[in-house]
Amino acid sequence: MSVSRRPYEKIAFVAATTPEAELACAQLVARYGEASAAEADVIVALGGDGMMLQALHRFRDREVPIYGMHRGSVGFLMNAFHLDDLHARLAAAEPVRIHPLMMEAMDASGVRHRAPAFNEVSLLRQTYQAAKLRISVDGKVRLEELICDGTTLATPAGSTAYNLSAHGPILPLGTQLLALTPISPFRPRRWRGALLPDRARIDIAVLEAAKRPVSAAADHFEVRNIVAVTARLDRGSSVDMLFDPDHGLDERILREQFLY
Repeated sequence: MSVSRRPYEKIAFVAATTPEAELACAQLVARYGEASAAEADVIVALGGDGMMLQALHRFRDREVPIYGMHRGSVGFLMNAFHLDDLHARLAAAEPVRIHPLMMEAMDASGVRHRAPAFNEVSLLRQTYQAAKLRISVDGKVRLEELICDGTTLATPAGSTAYNLSAHGPILPLGTQLLALTPISPFRPRRWRGALLPDRARIDIAVLEAAKRPVSAAADHFEVRNIVAVTARLDRGSSVDMLFDPDHGLDERILREQFLY
């Protein structure tokens, strides 16, 4: 979903704790000055996709957009780094509004845990025993029993992260889909996942939870020994990301899908 543009004069910088990102931050601050995050019109995040994920959580619902520049290892969600013409780049950048998934996980003690996820909600086996999961979509059971190492439910922003490494599809930003991808599935062996509308509610029940313990994670937040997870897009929460018009994400997505 696109949102209207606005001028960005006051810039706050956040950087990953790597020499490359910290040097870039110092150079930018020296050239453009720096506002505090509380008064900034825009946040410039320096690093890789992990840094962008941290910034999305930190500035969620703050009404301040985030413009990433690549000074890390993986940079699907980042723009190219340049010292010059930052104000002009920000003015020309195209905004995209993203919403997090909201995970609600119930543990074996009956306690419910809630956490947002901009990348993915994932379920993972905790021991050598494979997990057994039952998957429902909008109240209808779609898979009675999935035996696997786990599963991940990814947003478009997160589809190039864990989801991609589990051989899930890459979803362009703005696509109104979620990717449900199994991790090392054993049965049914031929099931490779599903594309779901982003309005769907996904319920995952852990079968034989005492024998086959499973953890659930919403990005960096993890809950152990869970028995059930519900996830759906939280449309009441959002962050705007800014991209250069020639960002080239579509080309990178195409290229990644033809690698072997």
